[in-house]
Amino acid sequence: VAADEGILHASGSGVPPVTKDYCIIYNSNWVSLPKTLDNATFRTLENLTSTVLCSSAEVPSGIMKDKAVVVMRGNCTFLEKARIAQSLGAKMLLIASKSRLSAISDNKTDFEDVTLPIALIRYNDIVDMQLVLGNEVNVTLYSPPLPEFDYSMVVIFLIAVFTVALGGYWSGVAELENLKAIASPGERETRWKKEENVTFTPVTVILFVVICCVMLVLLYFFYKWLVYVIISVFCLASAMSLYNCLAALIGEIPFGQCRITCSNKTIEVRLIFLAIFCIAAAVVWAVFRNEDRWAWILQDILGVAFCLNFIKTLKMPNFKSCVILLGLLLLYDVFFVFITPFITKNGASIMVEVAAGPFGNSEKLPVVIRVPRLEHSPSTLCDLPFSLLGFGDIIVPGLLVAYCRRFDVQTRSSSIYYISCTIAYAVGMVLTFIVLALMKMGQPALLYLVPCTLITSSLVAWRRKEMKKFWKGSSYQVAWRP
Repeated sequence: VAADEGILHASGSGVPPVTKDYCIIYNSNWVSLPKTLDNATFRTLENLTSTVLCSSAEVPSGIMKDKAVVVMRGNCTFLEKARIAQSLGAKMLLIASKSRLSAISDNKTDFEDVTLPIALIRYNDIVDMQLVLGNEVNVTLYSPPLPEFDYSMVVIFLIAVFTVALGGYWSGVAELENLKAIASPGERETRWKKEENVTFTPVTVILFVVICCVMLVLLYFFYKWLVYVIISVFCLASAMSLYNCLAALIGEIPFGQCRITCSNKTIEVRLIFLAIFCIAAAVVWAVFRNEDRWAWILQDILGVAFCLNFIKTLKMPNFKSCVILLGLLLLYDVFFVFITPFITKNGASIMVEVAAGPFGNSEKLPVVIRVPRLEHSPSTLCDLPFSLLGFGDIIVPGLLVAYCRRFDVQTRSSSIYYISCTIAYAVGMVLTFIVLALMKMGQPALLYLVPCTLITSSLVAWRRKEMKKFWKGSSYQVAWRP
C-alpha cells in the first residue's frame, strides 16, 4: 500500500480568480498525478457531501458528467465509490473525511476497470473552499516533488544560535556584576537583593528530568486538558521573561527615568508601561494563537525571551552538573522519540504525538520556535506548515554555554570556552539539519547537540589543563579581584 501526499489546486470564478491549495492523500499504485500545474486538467467541482455514494441511486442522473465529485467517506470502500462515480460520468473523485487523513488502500485487482483519479481530502477543507472561493469552483490534482532543502531551516538556525549566544553572554554579564559586588563590600548586599538566579545541583538536575518525564506522559494521556494549563503557564512565563529582557535594555538608556512613589517604594514610570506592554503581548498571542499568518511571529518573540531569561536565570554550578543534565535529557529525548513507538498501541512516539497534538487535537503546545516553510510542497499542506525547534533544544545546550561564559569570567580566559561551545552548538544544529534532510523524518536535536557541546567543552578544558577546575567549578568567590 502506498500513501502519497498531493495538492488539490482550487480556483474560484471571480475576476481575477482566487486560488487556494489543499492537502490530498492518494495511492500512487492506482493513479499517477502530474508533477506541475502545466500538465494538469481542471474540472468543475460538484459538492455531494450530503451523500456517501455507496449506491448510484443516491444522486440524480447526469449530475456528475465530466466533473470532479466530492462525497463523504461512509462505509463502502474507496474503489466501490470510484466504480459508481465512473459509471455516472465523473472524471475525478474526492472523498471527504472528518477524521485524520489516512492511507488509501483496497484490492485494486478487483477493480482494474477503474481509471479516474481518487483522493482523500479533509471535510473542513471542502467547507473552507466554499467560504473562500464560492460555489463555482474548478479543481485539479498534482503532486510536485519534495524540495531537497527547506530554507526555513536557515531562519531556525539563526534564531537558535542567536538565542544561545545571547543567553550565554547575558549570564556572563550578570556573573561579572556579581564578582564586582563580592569584591566591593558596599555593593554586596544590594546586589544579592537583586539576584534572581537559581542554581542546579546534581540532585535537583535528576529531579528536574524526572518531572519532565512525568509531565510528558501526563500530556500524552490527558492532553486535551493539560494543553490549556501549558498555554496559561507559557503566557505568564513569557510575559515575565519579555519584561526582564526589555528591562535590561531599558536600564542602559539614561533617559526617561522619572519615578513615582507608592507604599514607600519607588518605581520608574517607563517600567510600568513596559509591564503593560509585555502582558498585552502575551494576551494577544493567547487570543490569536491559532492564526497561522502572523501569530507565529509573536510566539517566536515570546519564546526567544523565555529561553533567554531561562538561560540567564538558571545557573549550573559546575561541568559535572552540566554533564548529568545534558546526558539525562539526551536519554529522555531518544527514549521518547525512538523507543516509545515499540510501546504505544498506534506505533507512534510519545514525543511526536504530544508535539503534534494527540488524536488530531487542534490546540498545539507553545513550546517550540515556529517558522513557516518557505518551499511549497504537499508536506507543507498535509503535515506541518511550519519548521519547528523545541525550546529544550535551545535551553538545555544554552545552560552549558552559559556555564562556559561564566567560567571564562571567573578565570579571565578570554571567552575561549564560551566561543568554542557556541560554535559547537552551531555545528550540532547543522548536523541535525543534515540528518533531517537525509532521513526525511523528525530528529531529537539533543542527540547531536549534546555530544558536540560536551565534547568540545571537555577538549578545551583538557587542552588548557583546567579540567579539574572546570569539572568542579571555580573557587572564584575568594580568588577574584577587580
